[in-house]
Amino acid sequence: MRKINITDITLKKLSEEREISLLFREKSAIASCADQLGADAVELPAVKNLREDTIVYKTIAQNVSKAALAIPVGFNKGDIASVWECIKDAKKPRLQIELPVSTIQMEYTYHIKQAVMLEKIAELVKEAKKYCDDVEFSALDATRADKDFLVSAVKEAENCGANIITICDNAGASTPEEIAKLVKMVKEAVSVPVYVQVSDRISMGVASAFSSISNGADGLKCAMAGSDVLLAGKISDAVNVCGAQIDAEIELNNTKIHSSIEDMLSKINHEAYENEKTVSERKKILIDSDSTMADVGRAAEILGYELSDSDIGNVYKAIMHVCEKKGAVGAKEFEAMIASSAMQAPSTYHFENYTTTSSNSVNAMSQVTLKCNDEIICGVSSGEGPIDSAFRAIEQCIGHHYELDDFQVQSVTEGKEALGSALVRLRNNGKLYSGNGTSTDIISASIRAYINALNKIVFEEA
Repeated sequence: MRKINITDITLKKLSEEREISLLFREKSAIASCADQLGADAVELPAVKNLREDTIVYKTIAQNVSKAALAIPVGFNKGDIASVWECIKDAKKPRLQIELPVSTIQMEYTYHIKQAVMLEKIAELVKEAKKYCDDVEFSALDATRADKDFLVSAVKEAENCGANIITICDNAGASTPEEIAKLVKMVKEAVSVPVYVQVSDRISMGVASAFSSISNGADGLKCAMAGSDVLLAGKISDAVNVCGAQIDAEIELNNTKIHSSIEDMLSKINHEAYENEKTVSERKKILIDSDSTMADVGRAAEILGYELSDSDIGNVYKAIMHVCEKKGAVGAKEFEAMIASSAMQAPSTYHFENYTTTSSNSVNAMSQVTLKCNDEIICGVSSGEGPIDSAFRAIEQCIGHHYELDDFQVQSVTEGKEALGSALVRLRNNGKLYSGNGTSTDIISASIRAYINALNKIVFEEA
């Protein structure tokens, strides 16, 4: 039987559909689940926040042990190097060029004509090929494309080095017969594997998948959850029962696919609900002079902090002092007071100095020097901006990465020599630790805030 490759697109679908951003552990759980169930590839959403996504995706790359890890490169040639950094350590990295081939999407989304799109396809595929041997071209909205142009686009992608061609039914209004004709046409035009991303918008996802396989499709893209998408559980069951009729098989683990998906989604949905509830309650936080210590404790819990009675007392005193002058404090001010008043730990790590270089043409580079038990330790790292590179340099010093849950900067005073305040929230084993730093140099303030939070973690773990 012919093996049909399965690419999991759950992370992409959920990132498109959910109003609430997935947490780091949720993204990692989805990728690991797909890998364990036997997916041949796992797709990541496009990079939105380079600093945060790089950390998350690098961690996922280390945890995905069998499947290829694919990521879209975007529309600009200059972004490919940064995107590559996210997955270059994966066992099987894959770069994806995703571009529309229908006239309506080319002109509506990018305001370009067919000839320019062909040039863009060639440019991006060639550039991606410099970094990665495995390059995929996804023809978005292929079912509404001019057929001659679609053939030209896939041929151009193959000629420039693409190893995989994917046909996408983004509109979701094509019948299985239409999808089958499209697959057959593209298979005749190229010699590389052809994948299909069908839609289940009109409840024909499985039928379209079977028609695609019957006409030569080498791979299918499906998800463990999401709307208008071919579901892994459905196609697994269908091929398991009827695969012999189309001489095809897939290697998803049928014995545990449904239980694994349900278990993963129940955890994610619960955490998403909790997160949504927390965001809503966070907006309501307002502590004034009539608030009690119990009110302060409850507000801290809403923000995710586990404070001792003494810490609550210290924060309460600080808040009452501020309320005498301005009446009340909101969530952001409240967090700053937690950072500066709660759990004042001994300084295991002392900030000595830093140097940084940055420009608009290359990544920033920072060196941070810390002191720990009379030992001088240095870390050097590059990053997306001086603060990002400084935080990475600190991680080099301590040899550990903590999830950056939040980072805020604000001016405390006015004028050229304004005093800046930075707030850093680190997450360790599910618990939040906040640190505060002030300086006329905002990079220095940010480093001090990070180390302040770091010392609290080290103190509690000692």
